[in-house]
Amino acid sequence: MRLWLTATLMFVAAGSCVQAQTKPKSVATVPVHPPALQTPADTANAITQGERLALQSDLVWVGEYNGAITGDVSERMVAAIKDYQKNKGGKPTGVLNPQERAVLAETARRRQETVGWKIVNDTVTGARLGIPTKLVPQQTSDGNGTKWTSPTGTIQVLLTRRKEANPTTAKLADAEKKDPPGRTVDYTVVKPDFFVLSGLQSLKKFYVRGTFKGDEVRIMTILYDQATENTVEPAVIAMSSAFNAFPTGLQGPAPRKTVEYSTGIVVTADGAILADREATEACQAVTVQGFGNVDRIAEDRDRGLALLHTYGPRELKPLALDGGMAKKNVETSVEIIGIADPQNQGGGAAVTSAKAQATRVGTGGDLALSPAPAVGFSGAPALDDSGTFAGIALLKPVVMAAATPTNAAPANQSVLVTGESVREFLKANEIAANGTSVDAKAALVRVICVRK
Repeated sequence: MRLWLTATLMFVAAGSCVQAQTKPKSVATVPVHPPALQTPADTANAITQGERLALQSDLVWVGEYNGAITGDVSERMVAAIKDYQKNKGGKPTGVLNPQERAVLAETARRRQETVGWKIVNDTVTGARLGIPTKLVPQQTSDGNGTKWTSPTGTIQVLLTRRKEANPTTAKLADAEKKDPPGRTVDYTVVKPDFFVLSGLQSLKKFYVRGTFKGDEVRIMTILYDQATENTVEPAVIAMSSAFNAFPTGLQGPAPRKTVEYSTGIVVTADGAILADREATEACQAVTVQGFGNVDRIAEDRDRGLALLHTYGPRELKPLALDGGMAKKNVETSVEIIGIADPQNQGGGAAVTSAKAQATRVGTGGDLALSPAPAVGFSGAPALDDSGTFAGIALLKPVVMAAATPTNAAPANQSVLVTGESVREFLKANEIAANGTSVDAKAALVRVICVRK
């Protein structure tokens, strides 16, 4: 629009000069000078903040811009545009025409898709960050943070939290330079509210960004083999800009669905079914696919369990619930077997499974599950490496750190209620869980809650 206006003003100015030549000589004229040409920075400043943010982000993903994605116009941003144009064989004007802008956006989108770029809320630290999920698909958590890794360990993302008395970014940066030993730092930025370090750690490149609030310190560390540099570095820049250690505002649970699907476990031959309490709460009707309506006869608010019952003759195969994880276990791998939401499987009701790590966080009875299973799996059984019942997986709404006192751990996105807790719940409700089947798939049912 501004370029069009400039051209219009120049045209009007030229017309004025012609008119001046036809006037009588006794009439004084004032020469009209064309306005100065608009600079690339002027053009960038004329677009909206959101458009500038998108432009910088796209330039990052195509490897032309290595600055912060802030939406602020800079010489570095204009130079990145010119470099992009030159590399594409165009004229380096510093201003993208509509066709160039469309190609840039599509290229960036494809590269984000290739690495599986996703903004996530980490439930252990409370931070929000961007993760290239296809580069680092393996996720584990403990009470101090979360770690994402590639299958071979060549790429790692570590998000940590800790308490520290009277922290400053300068003190934190100095500590990170020394730990672990052997780091060679080639880039340092220390601001009052954050710090950044990068360099070499053994044979890997590293990038660290950290900050604090009160006595709570949160740090993101990215490690990657130098051979992966071309693939990883655009993601590193994007991750740095996306990292929000202390998100503001409260993100509560999503509104409950009108129809909610979950997984139930048959635990007795006469029709007792274990289910997720929240997924079967405030329902006009609870039904089990293939069996019809069921009654909700008991619940455990602390553990998140519910007990349903279906009546009439059934060919039920209750699952054996003996075994389970011992409290001393800190971490183990489990297989979660459940029935995903029909929207996730084209309307079907197939039983599928997913691997996860069960990690004990703190001294509580439940364990954190990572990654969380698919929607619809809440209430599904988890089996340990020997195929023995280990507990029930429950999906929990994500609560941001602002919703939690600074001295309390935020809620996990998915938890494992241990087999011991399940058996205690059943015993308290006088349910004799004496199933002998080890075929978890045969003991599963889809539970459907219909709300107003």
